[in-house]
Amino acid sequence: MKDGAVSSPTYILVHGAWGGAWCWRDVGVELDRRGVTWRAVDLPSSKNGADPATGLAEDAVAVAALADGVGPYVLVAHSYGGAVVSEVASRIPNLQRCIYVAALIPIPKESATDASRRIQVRTLLDDAIEVDGELLRLKPDLASDALYNRCTPSISKWAVAQLSTQTIASFRSHRVSDNALTETIYIRCTDDHAVDPELQQLFSEECDFALTLESDHSPFLSQASDFCDVLLN
Repeated sequence: MKDGAVSSPTYILVHGAWGGAWCWRDVGVELDRRGVTWRAVDLPSSKNGADPATGLAEDAVAVAALADGVGPYVLVAHSYGGAVVSEVASRIPNLQRCIYVAALIPIPKESATDASRRIQVRTLLDDAIEVDGELLRLKPDLASDALYNRCTPSISKWAVAQLSTQTIASFRSHRVSDNALTETIYIRCTDDHAVDPELQQLFSEECDFALTLESDHSPFLSQASDFCDVLLN
């Protein structure tokens, strides 16, 4: 980089519960087409067969490991990934901004579960969850409507087949970090069956800026191009 030049940021994409780096398949193609540098994490708590004790701290370490240069970086957090990004943001060097997508944003000393209960409302995602010991699974027949209700049938079927287990510990882990001194943007998804739009409104009011997408819970799959427009502009 020449003196005085401003380098373009690297986008670090952080998926939600039961997901993986695979969530960003279509977004990755679109970002590559636009010449944007990006990386996607696989959160340890979302891996099939994960140690049940794996929680927010381990997920934060995984995200921090991707910020291994001088930056600048932009953190993009989806759903439970919002808790992870809130926890790790203060450790990321040259962090330009955090973008939260239909995300949970716990305050310090609060867990993702605590954050999700600020409004007492039941969603289709709640109906899809089943407990398997110290892990959580999603019922495939209900997960589609909960997460991918605006996706094409083929994309929805593909995504449901990728879903993994999620540790209960990840939802119950309490955030210990302070807020990072960086710009925050919240993207609200208006047809979300997983994180209620009223809850998203509360989180968005805590951010510097808020934007809206007419989308399901997974705009990175249902409308990848439009999602990237919002992400980058």
